[in-house]
Amino acid sequence: MSLSKSDDTLLALSGKLVAQGYHHVTPTPDTHRRVLARTPGRTARSLTDIFGWSLPFDDATISADIRDALRDAGMLDETDGTLRSALRLSTVRDVAFWHSAFPTAGTDAVFLGPDSYRFANLIADELAARPLSGAARIVDIGVGAGVGAVTAATLCPVATVMATDINAQALRLARVNAAAAGFRIDTVETSGLDDVAGPFDLVLLNPPYLMDDDSRAYRDGGGMHGAQLPFDLTVAALGKLAAQGRLILYTGSAILDGQDPLKVRLVQAAADHGCALRYREIDPDIFGEELDRPQYAAVERIALVSAIFTRD
Repeated sequence: MSLSKSDDTLLALSGKLVAQGYHHVTPTPDTHRRVLARTPGRTARSLTDIFGWSLPFDDATISADIRDALRDAGMLDETDGTLRSALRLSTVRDVAFWHSAFPTAGTDAVFLGPDSYRFANLIADELAARPLSGAARIVDIGVGAGVGAVTAATLCPVATVMATDINAQALRLARVNAAAAGFRIDTVETSGLDDVAGPFDLVLLNPPYLMDDDSRAYRDGGGMHGAQLPFDLTVAALGKLAAQGRLILYTGSAILDGQDPLKVRLVQAAADHGCALRYREIDPDIFGEELDRPQYAAVERIALVSAIFTRD
C-alpha cells in the first residue's frame, strides 16, 4: 500500500526533526509519569518535550512549518485552547518511529517502549549470529509501530517484509516508519496470520503478554496470565514456517510455584511442528506491580523470555 498525502507529511516531518538533531528514548509509562510529576503543569520548552514527553505547547515553542505539518497530518490536538502532538517520536537503533502520545489510553493506541528496544536487540543479535538469505520472506505479526519489521529489514535489505496488525493506525505508522528508514513493507489488517499466505523464512512476534482490565489490544494477552495470545500466535505461525525457517518470540511468562507453564506448552508445540527450540529468560522479574492485582494472586514473578524456533 502506498503512502497517503498525510502519511507523506508525517514522513517528511520525522525527517525534518531528525535532521535537527532530535533523539528520544521512551521509558516505561510509570517512569514517564514520574518524570512529568516532578513539575506539574509544565508546558513544552523543546521539541523533545513536545514529541517525546507529550507536553502541551504554544505557537512560540515551535516553528510554524512543524506545527502546520502536524495539523496537515491530522495529528495536532487543539482542544481546550492548548496544542499537543497526538504522536510521539522515539529513536530505536538510530531509527525514528512515530507512535501514540502519552498516555496510551485509547483502544487503538500504538505502543512503543522498553520492550520495543529489547525486541529490536534480540532480532539484531539473532540475525547477526545466523543471517538470512537474500531472498527471504519475513513477517512481523502484530507489528505495532514497526520496530521489529524495520530492524529485520535493516539487516536483510533485499528480503520481502510483511506486517500484520488488527489496528489500522498501527499499520499506517509502521508504513511511515519503514519509509523513514528507507524500506517498504507490505501490510495486512488481520489477526495473526489469517488470510496471509506462507511460507516464511522469518516470523517475528512481540505480542501483548499482560492481562488488561480494559482489553486494550496493545497490552492484553488474555488467559494463562497473559500468555494465551503469545502461545496461540506462535502455534499459528509455526504452521507457516519454511524449511529452515525461524520464529523469534519475545514475550512475558507468569511463573507459578517455580514453574513456567508457557515454556512447557512451547516445548510441546516445537515438537509437534518438527522444530528445534531455544528458550531463555532475558529478565527474571518484570512488571512486579502487576502482582498486586487479583488476577495475579498465584503468580510469584513475571519473566521476560525469548523463544527461537527453527524448523528442521
